[in-house]
Amino acid sequence: MSAGRTPMLKLYGHPFASFCWKALIALYEREVPFDFLMVDPEHPENAAFVAQAAPTGQFPVLVDGARVVIESAPIIEYLDLHHGAAAPLVPADPRAAIEARQMDGVFDDYVMAPLTRMVLNRIRGAAHDPLADEEAQAALDKAYAWLDLWMTERDWAACGRFTLADVAAGPALHYAHWGHPIAARHTALLAYRARLMAHPSIARVVDEARPMRWMFPLKDNGSPD
Repeated sequence: MSAGRTPMLKLYGHPFASFCWKALIALYEREVPFDFLMVDPEHPENAAFVAQAAPTGQFPVLVDGARVVIESAPIIEYLDLHHGAAAPLVPADPRAAIEARQMDGVFDDYVMAPLTRMVLNRIRGAAHDPLADEEAQAALDKAYAWLDLWMTERDWAACGRFTLADVAAGPALHYAHWGHPIAARHTALLAYRARLMAHPSIARVVDEARPMRWMFPLKDNGSPD
């Protein structure tokens, strides 16, 4: 490293992982340079670092010099405070920030979480539980209906602009619609998903992960596009 050069941020993760997408989208939105360190069996040293950094070895993990930040939402807020000149993804007004954080939780807990249950169930192979799939699909259908109403007359999920909420929505709706398609009657939600997939930072993470689509356990349930 040359004298005076600022150390590059490091992001540990996997480019097909939904929560890693959230950190990547934030980095791209804020135009922050970083080194990406792959966490997979071919990079055991990266997996070992993440295992030490996070309670159960989960990623993403952001390293900024001596500072280590875990979990996607705190990583996004950390970037807002310390890196890049773009508008913050969590609004500076705490009153507005409540809505952005609320919708971040909705997409993580009511869309990504049941989809993840379906993925884990499929990975079990012959030992999978059909009832678990039915319960997860029913939860997604409820979330889709609620989100369709929420997105009526909205372009973005919170605060009238692209925020943390949309960062969470991008990966959640990409994978959930693929694993358990959104019904055609939910026109507002489908239109919102199309806007998300066309947004540059989200389109970039989707394209970067495209060669790994074979890895998705629910890949035969629908179309990712």
